[in-house]
Amino acid sequence: MHPILFSVGPFTIYTYGVLLAAAYLIGLKLAMIRARARQLDNTRVLDLGVWIIISALIGAKLMLLAIDFQYFRTNPRELLSLARSGGVFYGGLIFAVVVSIWYIRRNGLPLWTTCDVFAPGVALGHAIGRTGCLMAGCCYGIPTNVPWAITFTDPAAAANVGTPLGTPLHPTQIYEAGAELAILMLLLATERRGRTFPGRTFWTYMLLYAISRFIIEFYRGDPRGMIFGVSTSQFVSLLIGPLSIVILFWLGRRAAAPAPESMRKRAA
Repeated sequence: MHPILFSVGPFTIYTYGVLLAAAYLIGLKLAMIRARARQLDNTRVLDLGVWIIISALIGAKLMLLAIDFQYFRTNPRELLSLARSGGVFYGGLIFAVVVSIWYIRRNGLPLWTTCDVFAPGVALGHAIGRTGCLMAGCCYGIPTNVPWAITFTDPAAAANVGTPLGTPLHPTQIYEAGAELAILMLLLATERRGRTFPGRTFWTYMLLYAISRFIIEFYRGDPRGMIFGVSTSQFVSLLIGPLSIVILFWLGRRAAAPAPESMRKRAA
């Protein structure tokens, strides 16, 4: 754990911030490479990537505010902490998807193909971002005695995000980074196999992430909001998982449906 990368006079550069920036840039670079291979408009894809970065940052912080609204309402000065907090990933993901659909529709990009282009980049960026969480000490796990437990010792982490010090914890940041890398490799390995159709890569990512996040949440120890007895992220996972299956089935059926007679005559 190394929350502070370095300090220059009164300025402090945090490791999490550097890795978060790297996550967005590397994820966007992968998306650009994939967009060129699919002959999509590079300029519009790059602009979309910028919109995704901005909306993801805003959405993540808005969801954190919503989850901890009571805390921020009674401690209004802590609203400033949102500026240095990464927020809640699901909030950023959902808001970024909404903004992306708006941008794609407005600029005439193929909806599901464009989403497929970005999905592996999201997985890669998230894996890097979780490494930043490990360095910062946030998103930590519950106490455990497993051999791979991690013990945080830096007082800066305790001061910034309340990380328990001197206690072996589940390395949930590593769990999620590993899950994202596994999802990334699976997406890339299977993307051109079987019956392909636009949207398959994106919604497969959404499904696999929902499953992995739901499981990993059982090992998280940091304070999080609860809905109906499960964490907020587990609740969202319970919504996104079945939704992903339904949409994958619908897109697959639509792609397999024969073209109307009028379309076949026109193609002939």
